[in-house]
Amino acid sequence: MIVTFLGHACVKLEKDGRSLIIDPYLTGNPLAAASADDIQADHILLTHGHGDHVGDTVSIAKRTGAQVVSTPELATFLGWQGVADTVGMNIGGTYDLGYAKVKMVQAFHSSGYTLADEQRIVYLGMPTGLIVTWGGLTILHAGDTGLFGDMKMIGERHDIDLAFIPIGDHFTMGPADALTAAEWLKPKQVVPVHYDTFPPIRQDANAYAQALGQKGIQGTVLKPGERLEL
Repeated sequence: MIVTFLGHACVKLEKDGRSLIIDPYLTGNPLAAASADDIQADHILLTHGHGDHVGDTVSIAKRTGAQVVSTPELATFLGWQGVADTVGMNIGGTYDLGYAKVKMVQAFHSSGYTLADEQRIVYLGMPTGLIVTWGGLTILHAGDTGLFGDMKMIGERHDIDLAFIPIGDHFTMGPADALTAAEWLKPKQVVPVHYDTFPPIRQDANAYAQALGQKGIQGTVLKPGERLEL
């Protein structure tokens, strides 16, 4: 499997000619490593409804025909924006993509889409983390979560090969809580995400990776555009 970090919390997974992208915030992302117009994907998976995660979902889905998997509220909202193929699911559920499966797990933070011209925020359901199982690999995208105790349960119930964990602080966990999260989730490898995009979330990802190593967990820092082969 090829894993590509595209900046902020956006990652792409590719294997055997199929691909999915998670939280495709590219347009307006100063660190984005791709243009939304260049993205090809069979599925778009969304952790929650904030603009820096929904991102270019509508334009990519309309252009490619990609199916969008999200919470029911967010799926309905995107359908109203013209996305033809959406699947709404909820925490604890698993959906078969045909080549992989995705399970929704807990995340703790807020979720809503800001309509600035209307001065209105649309509530878009509970935030989530996503566990993708594909070709014998288990990959967790933790979303924008803060630290919570049930991460221990998630780690006990799933043999996680790779986890994308936010470290930016301010809107998510900071490095200290993210280190504890990694200990509880027990992944074989961690890639930090959701940092450096904006001034409030600037962090030293290399220091975090070093701290993971001291705990016996492999930490891998990917610059936007860099790939990892599993």
